[in-house]
Amino acid sequence: MSYQVLARKWRPRKFAEMVGQEHVLRALINALDNDRLHHAYLFTGTRGVGKTTVARIFAKSLNCESGVSAEPCSQCGTCLEIDEGRFVDLIEVDAASRTKVEDTRELLDNVQYAPTRGRYKIYLIDEVHMLSAHSFNALLKTLEEPPPHVKFLLATTDPQKLPATVLSRCLQFSLKRLPPPLIEGHLRQLLEAERLTAEAPALRLLARAADGSMRDALSLLDQAIAFGGGAVSESDVRSMLGTIERARVVSMLRSLAAADAAGLLASVAELAQQAPDYQDLLAQLLSALQQIAVAQAVPAAVDEHLDEREAILSLAGEMSAEDVQLYYQIGLIGRRDLPLAPDPRAGLEMVLLRMLAFRPVQGESDSREQPAVGRAADITPAAKGMKAAQETSPPPVSRPCADASAESLEQFWNELIEGLQLKGVVRELAMNCALKARSDDRWSMVLDPACRQLLNKQRQSRLQEALSASLNSPVSLEIEIAGEAQLTPAVEQRAAAERRQAAAIDTIESDPNVKAIQEAFDATLHVDTIRPLDS
Repeated sequence: MSYQVLARKWRPRKFAEMVGQEHVLRALINALDNDRLHHAYLFTGTRGVGKTTVARIFAKSLNCESGVSAEPCSQCGTCLEIDEGRFVDLIEVDAASRTKVEDTRELLDNVQYAPTRGRYKIYLIDEVHMLSAHSFNALLKTLEEPPPHVKFLLATTDPQKLPATVLSRCLQFSLKRLPPPLIEGHLRQLLEAERLTAEAPALRLLARAADGSMRDALSLLDQAIAFGGGAVSESDVRSMLGTIERARVVSMLRSLAAADAAGLLASVAELAQQAPDYQDLLAQLLSALQQIAVAQAVPAAVDEHLDEREAILSLAGEMSAEDVQLYYQIGLIGRRDLPLAPDPRAGLEMVLLRMLAFRPVQGESDSREQPAVGRAADITPAAKGMKAAQETSPPPVSRPCADASAESLEQFWNELIEGLQLKGVVRELAMNCALKARSDDRWSMVLDPACRQLLNKQRQSRLQEALSASLNSPVSLEIEIAGEAQLTPAVEQRAAAERRQAAAIDTIESDPNVKAIQEAFDATLHVDTIRPLDS
């Protein structure tokens, strides 16, 4: 017997065998079990997510010899013929090859005749968006009022191209892209049934490469089995797909975090020996930067199944949020322009060097000249008032020395943070802690309970190291999570910002020029657009 590819061999024969798409299956199962059947169904979604598979199972449920049910027997002649693609009353049409109006009219000429064997005559039209405008017009009347023995099942990857008149006559079901963990689990089950061995990282790579399509995943798995001679290993799959090891991407990110241009170029030179796909390499770099940004904002949201999760969390503490956003934007534009580069490797190197070249220097933003618009705004009385209102907030103080026994603990901690030069998540941890007690070498802090996700051993250790270096003395740091909100530097910072904002709004509202404009033109002041001037 000839070999049958996995995508055909393991094609679902029942709704229960489908992977994912529960929102679609639930509606169809309820419709079948409660005899609430429509005459036209439209299944949309990207390639390989199960549109025609769902349609065929639905057709089998309608025509099973044991009766209309969401559980066809899969044993009667009708079920077997539908599974084998030879049931005479299931007419499958590829609209891409039958776009002419004559083809559609020929198809519809037989609609009036009763089914030959089944309960319903079913028209399954795949890629229906490929039909011409005249073909859609010919289909409309029949689609709206077909004979009771006819059902239309339409499938498309591009529903936007369907006329609204067609969409309004169908029940629409949108099939979703399948997430990588779901694809990975299904591949593992199939390999167990096939009695083949596979490494977990290899299946993870295949699931990611499938890009939401189960059919693509099974085709790639077929290729990987052939490539590895019956075994699926990570190294073979990487070689087959031409993907770069994530550890190398992490290494490049560490060089970025350290502003190490030599290290970046050395990494590119090492990768160049493997003749990589530079577009894919840049895409992986962007994906990692996105994960770092997520880790900085909500650390708990980082995927627990991610192989390099610890490295991502570590990099989130080493890089500032501003740098991550800048790198991502430069990489995104660089990926778009990479085909224009005279050489792909040179193009990638320029993207990486551009990231370092545009990286803000510490304290640079404080010395930049105010923009012209800001300077011009100082001329108006309202702007002068806003400037004065902002200047009423306490001015920044210099970094205190280690001996600060005469200051309150809150003031001492607020001033000390500014001198620590922390970045990223570690700075967020410090800003949301309140100093509870301290002696010469033992510090006790309390973390705001709303920010408990910021605390882990690595970040606490990094904060302890920064304190020790700043004070030129070893510090033993303890951080506990409070039972209620604390007066932390972050809280005080937000309160000061609110005070400045309130003062700015009050200044604008009380400005005589503003009042005159409101009275003359019946104008409304949008206070949510008012911002204090930068000091």
